Amino acid sequence: RDPAFLNRYEGAFIVSFEDKAFDEFLLPLGPLQRDADPKRRDAHNNNWFAPVEALNLEGQVTRAVYVLPENRTPLELVRNYRDEVQALGGQVLFECKRADCGADPGRSSSGGGGDMSLAMVLRAQEQIPDAHFSTGHCAQTERIKDQRYLTAELPEQAAHLSVLAYSLQGGTYCKALAGRTIAVVDLVQARSREQKMVTVDAPEMARSIEASGSVALYGILFDFDQATLRPESATALKEVAALLASQPDLRLLVVGHTDTAGSFDYNRALSERRAKAVVAALVGDYSSDKARLFPVGVGFAAPVASNATEDGRALNRRVELVQY
Repeated sequence: RDPAFLNRYEGAFIVSFEDKAFDEFLLPLGPLQRDADPKRRDAHNNNWFAPVEALNLEGQVTRAVYVLPENRTPLELVRNYRDEVQALGGQVLFECKRADCGADPGRSSSGGGGDMSLAMVLRAQEQIPDAHFSTGHCAQTERIKDQRYLTAELPEQAAHLSVLAYSLQGGTYCKALAGRTIAVVDLVQARSREQKMVTVDAPEMARSIEASGSVALYGILFDFDQATLRPESATALKEVAALLASQPDLRLLVVGHTDTAGSFDYNRALSERRAKAVVAALVGDYSSDKARLFPVGVGFAAPVASNATEDGRALNRRVELVQY
């Protein structure tokens, strides 16, 4: 179906659709720029690129991928969405075309060993739910040309819009779509996250550590792709501090874990920074003894679930306390 309150281009049909009640989305507000660290790579050994400016959004994320009628261009599609934004009382935040968008303008969400693309920043190939060789998978992974992009804010609808359009080159398994314009439309609507994670209290942490030597915590949260603790982490941190106060001889490894989005080296470093941030908060805000806490980052080396699904990736992103 079409994303809420958005009209589709006349004659277009949907080949891929996702609707997540609550997820995160990085909305570019400027062109992509290569990371300052020349060794940083994504999970497919591509040089890492990110927007020079972006919004880290959370809420209901809906993605619809359209195939336009024959002889329709990416420019025409983007111009129509610009009109749609204005009709809804919104404003365009950023527009770019072809190489001006930064990174590799000839790639969609698939490919390795080169530069990342704008499509990869919006959705990595391993996050595409459509089966290989399906129309939806072809539309999002084949080589492309004439890339156009637009982001917009829709204040009256409490939403943000991302529209990526390109002409599909069409390879061996995607010849039927060769030359057709593809529209990848992501709509992010502000929504409150359902509070379903139960905070593990200090006595429960103690029981888990006594039984298995460790406890996994999901109430310690960070900003997207950062080592900055979110305010809602305070409850879990307070319980960790209470655990340490109740057991003066307890020494803990504070282990950061990630999912597989990005290279191993990058995720290992990110998880270590996050573990250090937890230790710093426990020492600085809750007067815990630094000598009893040792931060460790293992990246995605110790998953507890499959990284092929969002639910699995959410379980793998965690902080673990390990007795030593």
